[in-house]
Amino acid sequence: MSSTEPPSASPANVLPKVAAVKVADGERLRSVHLPGITLTVRSRPPARAGLPPALYVHGLGGSSQNWSALMPLLDGIVDNEAVDLPGFGDSPPPDDGDYSITGHARAVIRYLDASGRGPVHLFGNSLGGAVTTRVAAVRPDLVRTLTLVSPALPEIRVQRTAVPTGLLAVPGVAALFTRLTREWTAEQRVRGVTALCYGDPGRVSEEGFRNAVEEMERRLQLPYFWDAMARSARGIVNAYTLGGQHALWRQAERVLAPTLLVYGGRDQLVGYRMAQRAARAFRDSRLLTLPDAGHVAMMEYPEAVATAFRELLADTGKPAADERTDGVVEGEPANQSTGG
Repeated sequence: MSSTEPPSASPANVLPKVAAVKVADGERLRSVHLPGITLTVRSRPPARAGLPPALYVHGLGGSSQNWSALMPLLDGIVDNEAVDLPGFGDSPPPDDGDYSITGHARAVIRYLDASGRGPVHLFGNSLGGAVTTRVAAVRPDLVRTLTLVSPALPEIRVQRTAVPTGLLAVPGVAALFTRLTREWTAEQRVRGVTALCYGDPGRVSEEGFRNAVEEMERRLQLPYFWDAMARSARGIVNAYTLGGQHALWRQAERVLAPTLLVYGGRDQLVGYRMAQRAARAFRDSRLLTLPDAGHVAMMEYPEAVATAFRELLADTGKPAADERTDGVVEGEPANQSTGG
């Protein structure tokens, strides 16, 4: 692994100059150059030496910034790093153009092998949830615990609100959408994404919204932005159709690491009904349900997710698939006073 100058063939050399990526207080970014890929890694200095490492993997259209609200809440118990998958955030496209679930999982594995940080506490949201499920199944030696926030695991009946995102996988649709929305401002796009991903868009602060608009403006200048979106969406759809040992639900059953599952009751992209199936599939799991959360609970309710993760660590190796930390008792909604 190298953090020096990229090789001459790196796609980073031919990308246009765009605005700098936002870095929150206490965060730092670095580029990691590996065979075939260059990854941007966002990290926070650990509170003390010797903390176990954690790695966070974002969802479709997201970046390592999606974890900036959660990571500070876990500074005292893990050594935090979040990765920009190839083609997202500040990471250039992969040399081979592979945006499949397996391709993204391979990138995560390459980074963990090269950095020597494994085994890690591995977190994944949406697309990142499918990616980290595959990593945990095929490389159990790299994973201490697995935390999945609205993981993109196959559903028989996909929610209607998720259909437009899935359509990005159809060849030509991304180009058509780009033409049809050419006049949309970055602010309009962010409002649309927020409405889709948050249970309550009102939870986004003014500063958070401004930062998201700036990031959207930056991404729209990248010539590969829609291609990365379309190919990754296609990767999710293709993964849903795989059978045998490569099927995501089959791989979920093979995960050995203690697993925290987080589902939002207002998720418009991953069905809330899938929570119980996931709890049955992952053999050593516990379930956190947040009835008012959307697709990105770690951004809407980071304190609730952090609390559940701390409880997972306190009981590592003990929770059974039917144990839950969702605060739901006899049908009553969870107390979400810790969300924020």
